[in-house]
Amino acid sequence: MQKIVLASNNSGKLAEFKALFEPLKLEVVPQGELGVSEADEPFQTFVENALTKARHASASTGLPAVADDSGLCVLALNGAPGIYSARYAAMHEAGKGDAANNAFLLQKLANETQRKACFVSVLVYVNSPEDPRPLIAEGVWWGEIAQAASGQNGFGYDPLFYIPELQKSAAELSPAEKNTYSHRAQALSLLVKQLVALRSS
Repeated sequence: MQKIVLASNNSGKLAEFKALFEPLKLEVVPQGELGVSEADEPFQTFVENALTKARHASASTGLPAVADDSGLCVLALNGAPGIYSARYAAMHEAGKGDAANNAFLLQKLANETQRKACFVSVLVYVNSPEDPRPLIAEGVWWGEIAQAASGQNGFGYDPLFYIPELQKSAAELSPAEKNTYSHRAQALSLLVKQLVALRSS
């Protein structure tokens, strides 16, 4: 199997990528196992940061690489927290971690009736650091920010991300259900289709 580097050390992401890439005879290895440092993410968009991470991982290993950049975009907050989702509260000196981020988001939306939001995942695959035609796939999962957290599954903003058509928060979904609907699942599916097309051309 051909190895490709995942520009992340997140075990949840690794499991998802491995399952979807295995039929393509691609072995996904997290960058930490190959001694790759985390790349800087200096840009304002998901796609630029994902591309930077993929190129960095590929340059460090000489292997093809795939990277993900994702976050929560809330309409009433002009798209915030966006690329800063993981450190939203910390940036405003309101604590660190998932619980702090969720509490800070609820505080920011305390007087808002517009609760629409989406999770965004952008995946980038490069064959080499200089690849002029990176494969790019975006998944978008629409929902609303609930008034209070619910559910024990998932991570990040999942307890606050309510999906009206399912009448559940993302944290109330089973892993299998989440992998059916989520932004990352959508992006992965699109990326796999592009990889299949590329390998058959």
